Amino acid sequence: MLTVIGEALVDEVVRAGQNPVPHVGGSPLNVAVGLARLGHPVQFLGRYGHDAYGELVAEHLRSNSVMVPLAADEMPTSVARANLQSDGSARYEFSLDWELPQLHSPLESSFAPLAASTLLHTGSIAAMLDPGAEQVLATVTAAHPRATISYDPNCRPSIIADATYARAQAEKFVRLADVVKASDEDLSWLYPGVDPQDSARRWLGLAGASGPALVVVTMGGSGAWAVCAAGEVSCKVPPVAVVDTVGAGDSFMAALLSAIVDRELDGAQRRPQLRAIGTQELSRVLAHAAQAAAVTVSRAGANPPSRAELQD
Repeated sequence: MLTVIGEALVDEVVRAGQNPVPHVGGSPLNVAVGLARLGHPVQFLGRYGHDAYGELVAEHLRSNSVMVPLAADEMPTSVARANLQSDGSARYEFSLDWELPQLHSPLESSFAPLAASTLLHTGSIAAMLDPGAEQVLATVTAAHPRATISYDPNCRPSIIADATYARAQAEKFVRLADVVKASDEDLSWLYPGVDPQDSARRWLGLAGASGPALVVVTMGGSGAWAVCAAGEVSCKVPPVAVVDTVGAGDSFMAALLSAIVDRELDGAQRRPQLRAIGTQELSRVLAHAAQAAAVTVSRAGANPPSRAELQD
């Protein structure tokens, strides 16, 4: 069982001269859907309301075979307005509530869904915005002794404008994580004036021997780069006509984790094997993730590929 914890929201995708079109999204939710489409049993720990957009979220999760242990609550479903630019990139405006009032039992070792998880992923708004971020950090800490931890900061300066706070918060999760993925834009915002690859190298050693096994930096159309104990690797993006970039990083993250699970490197007991990953194997993992992102940018919205659509 794989677990993703984080925000669910509805993206109102706005193209110039057109009415907004709603799409279910949220970075962690997109990762959960991506993992499910790649054939993995996955559960999503997040929140949405008893409203029309909440029904869209619930149906999207059900239709993609994502399990949802937590019920809808009385707060409004969060909304992100994605204003698409002429190059297909998106700029976001948010209206959201982030807390998990139902998330108390996951902090107990007897919480069955968490106890059965070999991998726990989180990131984005969920790991930054209180009061929910504190609950997420406590849950990740509780899961660490038995599960692989993955983290994607996916920074949103329009929500968390204080880079000093965001940097400190991100580093809390990096210290607990086995797998970290960040965009070059994330790292440039968190560490102004520092080469993103240098920041990633620092993250690799942030917690010494208990820190990440690998750190990946995505660079949009320039490809991706990763560092692990064995060395550094990079890959190019497969050529594709870009429709928009919504959800591309989340598809990359899901395929990255899928490749790790397929290689039976998930679970706390397999941390030594994950840390021992070689550069050739990491290159293949990176290329697999880049292929998933390429499929996603070739079509509208956060629409990650199925396993059948990816060919190694």
